[in-house]
Amino acid sequence: MKESPSPRIGILVVAYNAETTLERTLDRIPEDFRSKVAEVLILDDASHDATFTAGCRWSQTEGLPRTVVMRHTKNLGYGGNQKAGYALAAEHGLDIIVLLHGDGQYAPEFLPDMVAPIERGECEAVFGSRMMKSGSALKGGMPVYKWLGNRILTRVENILLGSQLTEFHSGYRAYSVAALKKLPIHRNTDAFDFDTQIIVQLLNEGMRIKEIPVPTYYGDEICYVNGMKYAKDVVKDVLEYRLAVKGFGTCAWIPKPVEYAFKEGDGSSHAVILEKMRSLPPGRVLDLGCSGGLFAQRLEALGHEVTGVDYVEVPGVRERCTHFHLADLEEGLPAEIDADYDYVVAGDVIEHLSRPERVLTEVATVLRPGGHVLLSVPNFSHWYSRLRVALGVFDYDRRGILDETHLRFFTRASLRRTVRNAGYDVLHITSTGAPFWALLGGGPLPAVLGAVSKLLTRIRPTLFGYQHVALLTPHAAETIIAGEHVDVQDILNQDILNRQDASADRVGV
Repeated sequence: MKESPSPRIGILVVAYNAETTLERTLDRIPEDFRSKVAEVLILDDASHDATFTAGCRWSQTEGLPRTVVMRHTKNLGYGGNQKAGYALAAEHGLDIIVLLHGDGQYAPEFLPDMVAPIERGECEAVFGSRMMKSGSALKGGMPVYKWLGNRILTRVENILLGSQLTEFHSGYRAYSVAALKKLPIHRNTDAFDFDTQIIVQLLNEGMRIKEIPVPTYYGDEICYVNGMKYAKDVVKDVLEYRLAVKGFGTCAWIPKPVEYAFKEGDGSSHAVILEKMRSLPPGRVLDLGCSGGLFAQRLEALGHEVTGVDYVEVPGVRERCTHFHLADLEEGLPAEIDADYDYVVAGDVIEHLSRPERVLTEVATVLRPGGHVLLSVPNFSHWYSRLRVALGVFDYDRRGILDETHLRFFTRASLRRTVRNAGYDVLHITSTGAPFWALLGGGPLPAVLGAVSKLLTRIRPTLFGYQHVALLTPHAAETIIAGEHVDVQDILNQDILNRQDASADRVGV
């Protein structure tokens, strides 16, 4: 069997004012490991000393791996320098990249140990931890205040992220370049908390991190980190992430899930619509904004035949729907949609459209006579959005009422106007309570808060209703007289003729 080629290993050396330490640090790369290194990338972040010259001098020594020395003309920051290095590693076709600091604080002698777990396929990232061996960090010269701050911050971050790392703040790291390509690291900060954000991104994607113990060395290097600002930034990053996964804030450096996470019986608008569909006879359903088809799958189980429409195709959606059409509703209903649907479902859809009235008007043309539309929209007059506007802290969230992708905001009154202008009669509107389960998870507290929210929503839905769910039908185009369907306009025309005849008779008298 043909052996797989060895991975191309690179060493990314980030350096700033490291003229006196850079060459000594690089000389410590184990000689028996150098043959395995495809490239050494030395990135001088606009140093004020001769760091660039020192890097060039070392690169010209015989018997070394291919070395690229670059100097930024503008300081990019600790995180910005790493971004440039990882982009270069991907461009040069490297498979594994190890981050090494030019000041010698992390031992190059451990480079083989840093890359080995990735080579074996055990993980996507390896961190060199100074805290794995009790007491070794202090013996290596780490100041007590830094050791204590490291331990406290790491514990806080582990609690908030549900992780079990021994150290969050080591700068000695090895990454799979393929894994880095999957992370939006270009959106990360350029500051020192870049390393924390990349940990959060790895954990969010379910990637594996392995730690190995490394020695601690503190010499006469200059520390450019403002400890208090750094502590504030890393805690802010983790809290921002925790809020983002609950839907608050935008958090550009964490990808937003494409698929809607439907949870049956959670009191959400989709759950309310599903419960309504249970009471209706099985029929043909057009599900607008079907996402991954989780809602459609439940409708199919009730005996409905579902045609899904969405602008992205989530894996598995075609297996959950009878039919699926890839289309952007901003451009209207796709031409291939046929007619005579019994129901059209638009759960949390029309607020994403710049002209929802147009789509609603088109929907009426594909419904059979007597068909129903079930739609839901967030309630912009909810106390949450009212409070943020009143306090002057209005901004968008990742989802919910202030979802950053919303193009239109609705209140109950504006929803009624919109659907009536589109040619519908409102048969019923109900409102849902706030989704405390999504914010707090399970347990008695969210259950109690949810019950209170439902009670308040019944009392005053315009203020406490989180979403409005409407049952609509196209405005009656015909009526029934003695068992016959007669066009309403014919009745109106006949009424006009009768009035004209009566007026003529009076004139004749």
